[in-house]
Amino acid sequence: MTLHPSIVRATASADGTLLSADAPLLALQREAGSDLLGPLAIPQLAAVVRLAARLGVTVSRPVVAAAERGDIDMWVRARSDEGPDGRIVSLAVVDWSERPPLANAGDHSRREADLAALADGWTWQIDTQLQFQMAIAGTDRQGALPTQPPLPGSRFSSYFELQSDGEGDMAILRGFTQRRAFRDQVATLVHDPEQHVRLAGFPLFDLAGHLVGYRGKACPIERPPALARADTTQLSLYPGEFGKRLDRSLRQPLGRIIANADTIGAQLEGPLRPDYADYANDIATAGRHLMALVDDLADLQAIDRPDFGVIIEDVDLADLGRRAGGLLTVKALDRHIKIHCPDVDQILMARGEFRRVLQILVNLVGNAVRYSPEGSQVRIVVEREHRQARVLVIDQGAGVALEDREKIFDKFERLGRDDPGGSGLGLYISRKLARAMGGDISVGGTPGEGARFILTLPVLD
Repeated sequence: MTLHPSIVRATASADGTLLSADAPLLALQREAGSDLLGPLAIPQLAAVVRLAARLGVTVSRPVVAAAERGDIDMWVRARSDEGPDGRIVSLAVVDWSERPPLANAGDHSRREADLAALADGWTWQIDTQLQFQMAIAGTDRQGALPTQPPLPGSRFSSYFELQSDGEGDMAILRGFTQRRAFRDQVATLVHDPEQHVRLAGFPLFDLAGHLVGYRGKACPIERPPALARADTTQLSLYPGEFGKRLDRSLRQPLGRIIANADTIGAQLEGPLRPDYADYANDIATAGRHLMALVDDLADLQAIDRPDFGVIIEDVDLADLGRRAGGLLTVKALDRHIKIHCPDVDQILMARGEFRRVLQILVNLVGNAVRYSPEGSQVRIVVEREHRQARVLVIDQGAGVALEDREKIFDKFERLGRDDPGGSGLGLYISRKLARAMGGDISVGGTPGEGARFILTLPVLD
């Protein structure tokens, strides 16, 4: 990973024209096919510029840009000011890190597809609805069709019961989500659970590049040793590679979906019908919601492991409160909610892990914004009490009943809420993280007059 050593600055007009840029950002602009005094050609940066110009506020958020040398992760602040020739948006990229691309990714995909096509066994084919289109016998004994082959129109899941490997992974899940070939997926036949098969498959595309289904092989095998051991060995609920598998199977394809939806919604290739642009925004929003659920699951498996630990360092809770408020400003403005952050000259040092404290505060402030009435206020207050540093997130919502103030921290607990946001894991994870850093989270406030979530951490002497 390459880390850029300084802040990268740029300015743009309200219509997205790049007026000035430091060398790294200008090089990226030119790589994308534009230049100074041309349209800002980096979709997510262009979206941040338009948002800041439209709302007239400072917007702070992470951005991912694609370059030939790999993905670039940025933390961008966009400030909107009135200039002599109209509104100007000043950009400051305060973090710039580059991730190299995977080498020979295309060659690897083609190799995997070829290997899957050459696998032993009888041939099956399904459409994009996961319904069988055909089943054809192979040329040897292992390629013979079972006594009850799948019927056209029957569902894949009604015929094969998939088995995870020793670490809880499924090759087919990873392949399907990334539209790539897969191999070595063990399954049993639903109508004959004693019969095990090894599946391999590869995606089928039409001339326009659209996925039309999967074709693969099913080879009968003896009962796999891993499955035999499962009868007597307790499987780990959270295997060590769980986070990596989530990244491969879900986070990476979701990231591509979100990036493509943002590109469509930005309308860089020309105007779209308003409803089409709304569809793209809905896709991006749903993708981000799913990404948040994936992140919650990854955090859950990490913090529940017995070897989980945090880094203890010096952190400024006032600065972290301002960062959390900045991240959620746009979400709050959508509901006409004002977030009051600690003053810019306020400092409160404590002991904890920077990214984990920020994660906790984003969760607490996000909940306050989500469950507060429109037109209300959310306050982030920092204070020192004895040998503890405290951050209070105070809203004007309905508050939390006294009998629910411990229950709200239970895993998957949403206290009867049926809105689509949240997984019921945020507060559970946040409290576990706070306690791992030597602190805690509690709930105060008067029911009916708002909630007061209090993060405490050891104070820095």
